[in-house]
Amino acid sequence: MIQNVEPLIAVAVFAYGLCFGSFLNVCVYRLPRGKSVVAPRSACPHCGDMIPLYHNLPVVSWLVLRGKCRACKQPISPRYLVIELLTGLLFLGCYAHFGLTLATLKCAVLGFLLLGLIFTDAETKLLPDAMTLPGLALGIAFSLVVPVNDLASRIMPGLVSAAARSQISWRLWSLSDSLLGAAVGASFLYGAAAIYLRARGVEGMGFGDVKLMAMIGAFLGTRLTVLTIFAASLAGSLFGLSTVLAVWIKRMRRNEARAAAARISSGVSSDISSTQARHRAWRSARLALRYYEMPFGVFLGGMALLSFVFGNQVLHWYWRAL
Repeated sequence: MIQNVEPLIAVAVFAYGLCFGSFLNVCVYRLPRGKSVVAPRSACPHCGDMIPLYHNLPVVSWLVLRGKCRACKQPISPRYLVIELLTGLLFLGCYAHFGLTLATLKCAVLGFLLLGLIFTDAETKLLPDAMTLPGLALGIAFSLVVPVNDLASRIMPGLVSAAARSQISWRLWSLSDSLLGAAVGASFLYGAAAIYLRARGVEGMGFGDVKLMAMIGAFLGTRLTVLTIFAASLAGSLFGLSTVLAVWIKRMRRNEARAAAARISSGVSSDISSTQARHRAWRSARLALRYYEMPFGVFLGGMALLSFVFGNQVLHWYWRAL
């Protein structure tokens, strides 16, 4: 639902988002390396040249410098520009959807944390505790001021009577669902990782994903946590299958080219060479599926943000369709 948007407030919210996006870039780069996000000042990662304030303006500085360091002329990753713009647009979207309310603040905080974790996981395959654990605490704290919808009372309304619910403060009920959401999210991911490890003998996901899911559950509550896990699993599976297909096609073309060259020189049958090329390509694709470290936090974070904003509408549509 789009709220009435005041242009001046919208511009201010977007500007705040850009500034927080600039800080988020610092977190994405420094936290996985165990560095402080406060000191020292921002510097070029290539030559170490300190970046002056007038070259540290969100978006503008990257465009003015044309994506290069002013000192050594080495390229500056487009990730800096992308994160700043995404954070600004995220803050603006939260304001447009929820208005000037505490729900906007909650959405902005969750989005800030998830964006940072998504890009960190995609870049380093790490999910820093310095973001997930404070995020877990913030999610629980926000449940006391912004209501979290519960799953149990909607699926099993007889579980808690109306009289009993009227006697329970909504804050206590919201807090309970936040804690339950964190427990459900963490337990599901931990259980899935344990089963995968026992079945395949390879670690399927790290404990960082478990803590990320606990943070998400604290913000979203139980039912949206379940939706997030389902949507992230679906998105991750589609990505994995697409990766396997892409590897198979690429390796098959390369093997067929090699087979064609060998056929010309040795006179090997065309049908046998093509069959061998397909089999070799399939073996490569299976190895890619087994050993590729998928940054599952990317899918968890993305689906969590969508669930926070649109999850209730999706669930209402689903229940009506049944």
